[in-house]
Amino acid sequence: MFDIGVNLTSSQFDPDRDEVVARAAAAGVTGMLLTGTNLHESQQAAALAARYPNCWSTAGVHPHDSSSWQAESADALRTLASQPQVVAIGECGLDFNRNFSTPDEQARAFTAQLALAAELSLPVFMHCRDAHERFLELLDPWLDKLPGGVLHCFTGTAQEALACLDRGLFLGITGWVCDERRGLELRELLPLIPADRLMLETDAPYLLPRDLRPKPASRRNEPCYLPHIVHQVAHWRGEDPHTLAEITTANVERLFSLVDARRHTGT
Repeated sequence: MFDIGVNLTSSQFDPDRDEVVARAAAAGVTGMLLTGTNLHESQQAAALAARYPNCWSTAGVHPHDSSSWQAESADALRTLASQPQVVAIGECGLDFNRNFSTPDEQARAFTAQLALAAELSLPVFMHCRDAHERFLELLDPWLDKLPGGVLHCFTGTAQEALACLDRGLFLGITGWVCDERRGLELRELLPLIPADRLMLETDAPYLLPRDLRPKPASRRNEPCYLPHIVHQVAHWRGEDPHTLAEITTANVERLFSLVDARRHTGT
């Protein structure tokens, strides 16, 4: 099973990063995509992906950091993306929930990264929160120029899910769906997502599944909890967990061309 959302650069993992990766492998996680959320963390993610087996990374600027976008940012990401372990542009998109960067700054950075992904023929790893209409408005002109994309940590409505699926996007589902307070609507729409368009992730160290038993001593999420998310999603979809893990892993390998990436990295 493959975790497409691991923020392994987080300082929360500084004390035991090697052990976190080892626990994930021991739990049956066969691959991880390490998230780059700004230029510095994208560089860190690429370095970690080169260090650990069966890891790849993204290179991008999160909407929260869009105010830092400059003309030179695209050049820096382009250089990072030349490394074989970097398989997507992102995390990029829009977040109008917090607006740490202004909507205009977010739109500028998102559009620039879509253009870069199209130029490099790389898929996009995207974020959207409380910005669905504007997100699609900016994305639509690029869809026929991109090899594909995933909307990671999807928490939207059924209507929003269908709009993304209609555009050929994959949807990433996290432990948010395990939250009995906030995740019930997401849980109900799970059957709407075709298995061949679904990806699974922890978004570690965030979004620790609330229904883990026994309850972990720490609130820090880890990729070793991905099997729990796979099991729960399969249960709510009425599917076999092993089969779902195989299908979602194949989806990841297809979107991010990981067979080719393994060939170039030697992993």
